[in-house]
Amino acid sequence: MKQNIHPTYQVTSVTCACGNSFETGSIKTNLRVEICSVCHPFFTGKQKFIDVGGRVDKFKKKYGI
Repeated sequence: MKQNIHPTYQVTSVTCACGNSFETGSIKTNLRVEICSVCHPFFTGKQKFIDVGGRVDKFKKKYGI
């Protein structure tokens, strides 16, 4: 690797819109994110699964498939 062309890698404080904060590594000193693993619906178990079976049947009926 070439010397003196790479940014410095440092400990970064990440702050979410929900108020959660944690530390990770990055080239920036502070990061602000809109959603994190604490408030994301997939990780909290509050994700809604939409039944798309009705859509497929409606499409088949509409086009006579």
